[in-house]
Amino acid sequence: MSAHFFYPMARCHRLQDSLFSSDSGFSNYRGILNWCVVMLILSNARLFLENLIKYGILVDPIQVVSLFLKDPYSWPAPCVIIASNIFVVAAFQIEKRLAVGALTEQMGLLLHVVNLATIICFPAAVALLVESITPVGSVFALASYSIMFLKLYSYRDVNLWCRQRRVKAKAVSTGKKVSGAAAQQAVSYPDNLTYRDLYYFIFAPTLCYELNFPRSPRIRKRFLLRRVLEMLFFTQLQVGLIQQWMVPTIQNSMKPFKDMDYSRIIERLLKLAVPNHLIWLIFFYWFFHSCLNAVAELLQFGDREFYRDWWNAESVTYFWQNWNIPVHKWCIRHFYKPMLRHGSSKWVARTGVFLTSAFFHEYLVSVPLRMFRLWAFTAMMAQVPLAWIVGRFFQGNYGNAAVWVTLIIGQPVAVLMYVHDYYVLNYDAPVGV
Repeated sequence: MSAHFFYPMARCHRLQDSLFSSDSGFSNYRGILNWCVVMLILSNARLFLENLIKYGILVDPIQVVSLFLKDPYSWPAPCVIIASNIFVVAAFQIEKRLAVGALTEQMGLLLHVVNLATIICFPAAVALLVESITPVGSVFALASYSIMFLKLYSYRDVNLWCRQRRVKAKAVSTGKKVSGAAAQQAVSYPDNLTYRDLYYFIFAPTLCYELNFPRSPRIRKRFLLRRVLEMLFFTQLQVGLIQQWMVPTIQNSMKPFKDMDYSRIIERLLKLAVPNHLIWLIFFYWFFHSCLNAVAELLQFGDREFYRDWWNAESVTYFWQNWNIPVHKWCIRHFYKPMLRHGSSKWVARTGVFLTSAFFHEYLVSVPLRMFRLWAFTAMMAQVPLAWIVGRFFQGNYGNAAVWVTLIIGQPVAVLMYVHDYYVLNYDAPVGV
């Protein structure tokens, strides 16, 4: 008889959990993920086909140009962006004079404050007063100046720290000691105060200044080409989705808002949530991966950590700490830790960070639209209690689902509120008798 004879009484059961139980230790859900992707594609394909049948092809590249220019002979937004070099030169000249003792620290601080305040006020004044500038052009100008503000703030702080170390007779170099050829290339204060160094920082994909940035050994042409092609493709894709999908949905949402038909408003909100979230995800990849990596590759900028795994966030706080690393690093280095050093509690410092972020969000929306409704400001400040609620009542996968819900639903609410107010203010205002 064979040694592999089957005994009917052999044991066929053992102590084990079902695969969907958390105690099972099973984690390979690749098939379910693929199923979700397929279902997502099929459902959105149906919506897209329905949109084409209902509205036809709405994509119009010429219309995009009109969003930036009212008058083909007037280019106010690019002129404002070019004018930002005045403030860069001003910050550089202040630091040069501080380095040689031609200015006192108090006077240097005053001049920097005036320069930084003007950076915020000047483009806002242009956006509000110059009729030929479009809202989209204003957004680009204000975003450029906001980035400039954060960079020059960091530039001032780091050079101040260098001077303080020099006064205390410590090492003047902010970089770590390195050996070999790299040590010979390390820059120390005040040798960093050159236009070449400052403008490298202005164009580098970071908001935090250093005297010695990590550098990649060479420019990878194939990597750069892939990023450039991604930039071109996703730019067209975003524009097409906005024109074809979002604009008709937003336009159809005005009547329910006007009639205060709450059921239709909720239906419009949910319908807008899908394309809005899809465009936001595309924007994230386009900007944080394609654009920033392309710029970093051209400049041989070595630190490519522009984002972390925010998609795994199980709390609102984790999301904000990981989806925009350049801004997060700036907030920690130049705002959060200085507040802690001055005696503020962690809660106060964290609230201060959200308050600053809320200001810039509102600044980038209300000024170009020339109306102040504080929806963006309120949405950002709402993240403080929302972070507490999600952290208190939702854990693990439930926390991750709660974060996704806030991202998918929260953004279209703000979009509809601003569009509705802009429509009422500009197109539905009562005519005077």
